[in-house]
Amino acid sequence: MARIALTTWGSHGDVDPFLGLALGLRARGHDVTIATLEYFRSLVTGQGIRFHPIRPEVNPTDADIVRQIMDGRRGTEFLLRQLIFPAVEAMYEDLCGVLEGVDLVVSHPLTMAAPIYAQQRGLAWASVVLAPMSFFSRYDVPVLPPAPWLKSLERYARWPGTLIVSLGKSATGRWPTQIYALRQRLGLPKGANPVFDGQHSPRLVLAMYSRVLGAPQADWPPNVEVTGHMFHDAPHGAGLSAEVEAFLDAGPAPVVFTLGSSAVLVAGDFWRESIGAVRQLGCRAIMLVGPGNIESIRALLPPELLPSRESAPRVMVIEGAPHSWLMPRASVVVQQCGIGTMSQSLRSGRPMLAVPHAHDQPDNAYRAQQLGMARLIYPSRYRARRVASELRRLQDDPSYVAAAQRTAAVVRSERGVEAACDALEERFDLR
Repeated sequence: MARIALTTWGSHGDVDPFLGLALGLRARGHDVTIATLEYFRSLVTGQGIRFHPIRPEVNPTDADIVRQIMDGRRGTEFLLRQLIFPAVEAMYEDLCGVLEGVDLVVSHPLTMAAPIYAQQRGLAWASVVLAPMSFFSRYDVPVLPPAPWLKSLERYARWPGTLIVSLGKSATGRWPTQIYALRQRLGLPKGANPVFDGQHSPRLVLAMYSRVLGAPQADWPPNVEVTGHMFHDAPHGAGLSAEVEAFLDAGPAPVVFTLGSSAVLVAGDFWRESIGAVRQLGCRAIMLVGPGNIESIRALLPPELLPSRESAPRVMVIEGAPHSWLMPRASVVVQQCGIGTMSQSLRSGRPMLAVPHAHDQPDNAYRAQQLGMARLIYPSRYRARRVASELRRLQDDPSYVAAAQRTAAVVRSERGVEAACDALEERFDLR
């Protein structure tokens, strides 16, 4: 039995995969602790996994904070320069209380104090990426939220990718001053930029996403294992409620609308326009609107979408539901393409309408498009008429369903948790 600490920071899309990995490691007899935001304590301990809080302490349901994080142009800079980097000393102090005596630490891209501790103490360290964008490859240029059109330049030559990556590293090179200062205080060299190369362990990088999203590239770090997704959506329940089951059984497959756990807090007119699209299409829909939003969204529904003596409701508005149970029964899934939500969508075998907001979402959406299973609308252009047109195309063109089913067959065949556990045990001799 090995003592393993998993460190992660962010939303459900960041924590749930680590919880899935933790459960897999525990099933093999290892003693596992998850170090993350205090907000997730009950989620972690409810699964019987040991928990340790780390800073910066942020409530991931704080709409004001999330609004700044989800800004398409400045969100990543705000997240790193205003939240993560200033708190690296505090995060390091918190991790000292959990990493002492462990055999292995596994880090998330935002738990930047974990590699520092591991390097200082000579602790075995593996790192994780949850989406292809984290590799920032010049051979597979990521879609950047401020300028998604830059991706199209790679079709003409290799130099645009090299330039984009160089500019990204140069622009962020001065951001992590607190990281460099901590490393100097601890007697460590400055190290690589923690936003890019510095986040990756030289011994093992777990790429915890499906291989359908992209092939390995020549400029990836060494020792990468693409494992497949860590599927764990227990926070949303162990099955569908009787009410949802009854709705699904009462008519044709509905369109499922969701914005995950973060973008849902900055939805803007998403729900109003979605309702307008449903009216135009005459379809059924289930809307996962998040905590505290049910009544306000229901108030937007016109009479013809509500239940009456003559007809059942065409739209169901609920807080949430386990994606692994609901998405396979949709006609189309409309979503923001956070990697957690998108991984469930890839596995569902249903076409996707992507509405990416920030960070890795536009890049994930592009990759779903390349698979032939998705269409894309950016939030600024999300209007009922266009949404209805895109949904009609996804429903009527059988090629999208076929592509979605081909993708799902690959994703379902992957053994994400088992592959990740195998890689950790073999690379660090934990068996």
